[in-house]
Amino acid sequence: MGSAVPQLYPPLARSARPDAGPTLVQWAYDHLLSMLVSMEIAPGARIGIDAVARKLGISQTPIREALSRLEAEKLVNKVPNVGYRASNQMTRAEVNDLFEMRMLIEPYASRRAAAAMDEDAATILSDLERETRDVHAERSAAYASFASADARLHRLVAHLGGNRFVAEAMEGLHAHLHIFRLLYSTNAPQEASDEHADLIAALLARDGDGAEQAMRHHLERSRARMLRALDALEAAPAVAG
Repeated sequence: MGSAVPQLYPPLARSARPDAGPTLVQWAYDHLLSMLVSMEIAPGARIGIDAVARKLGISQTPIREALSRLEAEKLVNKVPNVGYRASNQMTRAEVNDLFEMRMLIEPYASRRAAAAMDEDAATILSDLERETRDVHAERSAAYASFASADARLHRLVAHLGGNRFVAEAMEGLHAHLHIFRLLYSTNAPQEASDEHADLIAALLARDGDGAEQAMRHHLERSRARMLRALDALEAAPAVAG
């Protein structure tokens, strides 16, 4: 089954400029994603295509294609007569609503995924665990790589569960990159990588109970991290004043 799972969010490879073509679009996407997740581009801020093209030293065409992809993932919005803007930050109510829905479907999907594990899926999971363990979040590109790997792990679990409606619901959320945008400058990668390891260990052991419990614990901890981050954002103006 693992070989049939689509590659959801390819690993980021923010490096030297590649040759023109599809890889140039991916390179532009990687840079823009890093800027969005690290809030180098602030929530709600206008994204100047000319400025980004000059920054990266490429034409506007791959920038536009990358922005179209980010628009599909709900990280940017296209505003008539204005252009692209970074999507707004999630509110406390949206965070709670999001995790309420995730708690309903992801533990269930994890149990089903454990029963469906095969050699190909095990290889993908092992690679994802190494990827998240190896990433250190001192730089925005590394942080965005971790966020992308986290998204791929959760969506892989949804697809492995074999329930089309669960997988489609997860696809429609596009939640993970929004979550990590809020958690930038926290220790979220270190905490989440430990939680990932527990989940992956249960999946590899085909332990349905363990996988369900590990996912539930991970989601509870993730929601707590987000609410703490929102508390810090709300307190910042008062401290500054």
